[in-house]
Amino acid sequence: MKPCPACGRALPEINRYCTYCGTGVAGDTKGTAMPQPSGLAREQLNLHILYGMVTVLIVSVIMPPWETPPSQPAAFLGFHFILSPPHPDAIVSRLLLTIELTTTAIAGLYLSFLFRSKG
Repeated sequence: MKPCPACGRALPEINRYCTYCGTGVAGDTKGTAMPQPSGLAREQLNLHILYGMVTVLIVSVIMPPWETPPSQPAAFLGFHFILSPPHPDAIVSRLLLTIELTTTAIAGLYLSFLFRSKG
């Protein structure tokens, strides 16, 4: 066990950070603190990607995937505006729309995290 240099609590030898106060602990058994950056480096999600994700989500709702009605054999009819279906009996595919919106949201959040900026 080694003491935390900031709060003095006993820590296992394998800890690199104090589990109580978050202070970095050096790998050696002396308990010296790791050098901390002088300014707080905050990471921010990439807002441009988030704005793009919101735009794609809006377009996805305006142009949903259409399919044939239940009385006909299942077929994908493409993406058309919500007010102009490919033919009068066409219905919006809820399953495909849900998959599209979920995939877009997850991809947008992942990419905005992946390309985050330090501020």
